[in-house]
Amino acid sequence: MATPIFKSIFLLSFLPFLLHIRCAKGDLQMGYYSKSCPRAEDIIKEQVIKLYEEHGNTAVSWLRNLFHDCMVKSCDASILLDSVAGVESERKSPRNFGMRNFKYIQTIKAALEEECPNTVSCADIVALSARDGAVMLKGPRGEMKTGRKDSKENYLAEVESFIPNHNDSMELVLSRFQSIGVDTEGTVALLGAHSVGRVHCINIVHRLYPTVDPTLDPTYADYLKLRCPSAEPDPKAVEPTYARKDRKTPMILDNMYYKNILEPKGLLVVDELLALILRTAPFVEKMAADNQYFHDQFARALVVLSENNPLTGDQGEIRKNCRYVNSN
Repeated sequence: MATPIFKSIFLLSFLPFLLHIRCAKGDLQMGYYSKSCPRAEDIIKEQVIKLYEEHGNTAVSWLRNLFHDCMVKSCDASILLDSVAGVESERKSPRNFGMRNFKYIQTIKAALEEECPNTVSCADIVALSARDGAVMLKGPRGEMKTGRKDSKENYLAEVESFIPNHNDSMELVLSRFQSIGVDTEGTVALLGAHSVGRVHCINIVHRLYPTVDPTLDPTYADYLKLRCPSAEPDPKAVEPTYARKDRKTPMILDNMYYKNILEPKGLLVVDELLALILRTAPFVEKMAADNQYFHDQFARALVVLSENNPLTGDQGEIRKNCRYVNSN
């Protein structure tokens, strides 16, 4: 048994580490830009609305950006970095296949730079555009803190170790989310983002060919075969084939997703697993029955996701261009 003195020494040596973890999130705050750039959040919202009106699918991209950025080590806009000088972008990973609309993040950044040069981070743009994008999709609004800094490096080598694949086991998916503080209920809610957008056929043909996945509704499978007529679609085609994640309300962030996977008409393997696993099935049923409950849990979990290990204070930087690290 450890002596009281040993325990005290251990706690004192461990305390700085605990404080570092607490401060990482604690340094984020509501209204971080209230003095340095009072209209920062309004500008982001205005740009999100404008871009949605011009290109509706941007709102879906903003949600996906947050997930793919924050799941990998930190909410630090590393996903936005382009390949430079032999260092490849995180977007080169198969886990980030199909992501788009990055050029419009720079549109938002340019509007902020005009108002408040060198003030608002790209990481905060990723977080707040996701929040406002969810609202444009008729989803909930979660109140997010700001004050994130931008990473000076990307983490391509680590992407597959952090971002779950749509064919992974549910236990692995849940563990990945739990490692950043999102509980089971929140994970089920965040996967409800699959209510909007589309999936490229290359990610679902294995459920259709050579035989149909027995967990998939046969009539739905027939529809998917019309959308994805080949077992080997070309991912580099000018117009890749795809299927909508939700045929009834494809651009509304609602609980139709959960109703679909109970039928069963889940597009991805991970979708169907939610309804089949004991730990997640009760939440699927509850969210399918209550859209407000889904929205409440989605907003809560999105905020938790947005606060994963942010760079704050003297960590990181404020990029002038979200695509590149500042030159020294």
